[in-house]
Amino acid sequence: MRIISFNANGIRSAANKGFFDWFRTQDADVLCLQETKAQEHQLGDPAAPVDNVFRPPGYRGFFKDASTKKGYSGVAIYARREPDEVLTALGWPAFDDEGRYIEARFGNLSVVSFYIPSGSSGELRQDFKFEVMRWLAPILQQWLASGRDYVLCGDWNIVRSRLDIKNWTSNQKNSGCLPQERDWLNGLCMDPAAANGSGWVDTYRQLHAEGQDYTWWSNRGAARANNVGWRIDYQFVTPSLRDKLTACAIQASPRFSDHAPFAVDYAL
Repeated sequence: MRIISFNANGIRSAANKGFFDWFRTQDADVLCLQETKAQEHQLGDPAAPVDNVFRPPGYRGFFKDASTKKGYSGVAIYARREPDEVLTALGWPAFDDEGRYIEARFGNLSVVSFYIPSGSSGELRQDFKFEVMRWLAPILQQWLASGRDYVLCGDWNIVRSRLDIKNWTSNQKNSGCLPQERDWLNGLCMDPAAANGSGWVDTYRQLHAEGQDYTWWSNRGAARANNVGWRIDYQFVTPSLRDKLTACAIQASPRFSDHAPFAVDYAL
């Protein structure tokens, strides 16, 4: 089973850059998108998908758009198999209405597309990000204890360690690399070297213990050309799926947005 996660920074923009042409070559079972920046009705009629780039043949698309501001945020899941259930709210309107969560359930497997807020625009949004972190932590713990298999895809807007960011020292006071953000995310995750344990498994770090690949690059300067990046896009899984991981790849090229698609293969 192959699952791809990708922050499109605008689904229409990514489509114009050839993302869906590339996606058709990937043999993916599930695609999780973040930052669609569109309302579903702007993507054409789902009942008439012929020649509609946003409705790839063989896939059903499910969307959670932002209702607070048009052209903002938004998440989606494309799936080959019809989900048993699709969920789009966690119960807090301040988060849900920004279009930051969608979950597709296939039997005992849940695949989630998450878009965790960024705090880079200023103190107000950073405070909201901290509030989201506090609120989300017990939900994630409940999911770990639920007995379901979870794959949490998405842009978390937080790096985990020095390995995950090119300029570690100079970013210690910047959103996404703040010590309290990293402590929170690392506190949720399992040590990849541990034989057993609780916590979410970082699929990339499990498969590449010393890897230094990035998933996002600033549009300023020549960050991408010089590979001055951050790893902030993840697939976190429940420990039950740890031994099912077979391969992963961050597709830095071709370029469809300021993020790169992240694909993980599972023996499911």
